[in-house]
Amino acid sequence: MPRPFVIPFFISHQGCPHRCVFCNQHAITGQPAGPAVDADLIRAEILAHLHRPRRTSRQGVQVAFYGGSFTGLSEARQRELLGAVQPFLENGEVDQIRLSTRPDYIDPDITAFLKSHGVGIVELGVQSMDDAVLAASGRGHNGADSERAIKCLQDGGLEVGVQLMVGLPGDRSGLIFKGVERLASLRPDLARIYPAVVLKGSELENEYRSGDYRPLGLAKAVAISGRVKEILDANGVRVVRIGLQETDGLQADIVAGPYHPAFGELVLARNLYRKVMTALAGLKGSGRLELRVAAKDQSVLRGPGNVNLKRLAAKGLLAGVELVFEENRRRGTFALVTV
Repeated sequence: MPRPFVIPFFISHQGCPHRCVFCNQHAITGQPAGPAVDADLIRAEILAHLHRPRRTSRQGVQVAFYGGSFTGLSEARQRELLGAVQPFLENGEVDQIRLSTRPDYIDPDITAFLKSHGVGIVELGVQSMDDAVLAASGRGHNGADSERAIKCLQDGGLEVGVQLMVGLPGDRSGLIFKGVERLASLRPDLARIYPAVVLKGSELENEYRSGDYRPLGLAKAVAISGRVKEILDANGVRVVRIGLQETDGLQADIVAGPYHPAFGELVLARNLYRKVMTALAGLKGSGRLELRVAAKDQSVLRGPGNVNLKRLAAKGLLAGVELVFEENRRRGTFALVTV
């Protein structure tokens, strides 16, 4: 299935009763504070987006409400926003709605309300499954809330996404991996992985400047995120994003932390290197080989500055190995073939 054609609306901070220590959504989304999204704006933006070209005619259309906690809005406000999309759902121009919210703002009645208004995917700001980390981050919910919300949405027939952060206050790699194993066992449909960075105007900036918080280094954040992805992959949870979305002015708002505009590619390069290294080591001395990789993964295999290939060569694992990049191979997969 091709990726959906997304029509985004940003409701930054709306519906959220807490200000998490890491949060400055205007910086993250690239959307400055401004007039509230209303029904007229939604209708106009949907019409404008529907006239834009798409990659393929099979590409489904989603209206997405990002930022804030959608189900924390008043019911009247939710009806206003969702109601503006209904005519486009009814005539088939829009296929479904996706939105994000807090785990503790989901129950069976809310789930049924969302389902009846065309919502197909709900992404939960889980961030961590460790209660102490969640408390230190000012989240206002616990790991059990996330478990209940995931099961509730699944029972209600909705797809579930989870948003995770690595490197939050009080976090450690062991806690992260344990929490991700617990989360993955619930089988959410998709996940996003973000490294915690220090943003201007956030409480985390104060903690960083006072010395109470120390962000992860880039290499460690990549390694931890890579392991998180491996756990999710092994449990059939589709990872749809790794790293913050690059937006205008985002870098200027980052005070410290493991930000990189190609963070996701660094993680993919780390994971593919580990898999290829293990496979080549197991066949070392087997004669001439072809390492067949998806053409779109060529830069991932090579790594930044060809570091992956240099490391493999230094280990003597590329002797007699020919690289073959295949257009039709699925990304993230490879094959070793004796020739």
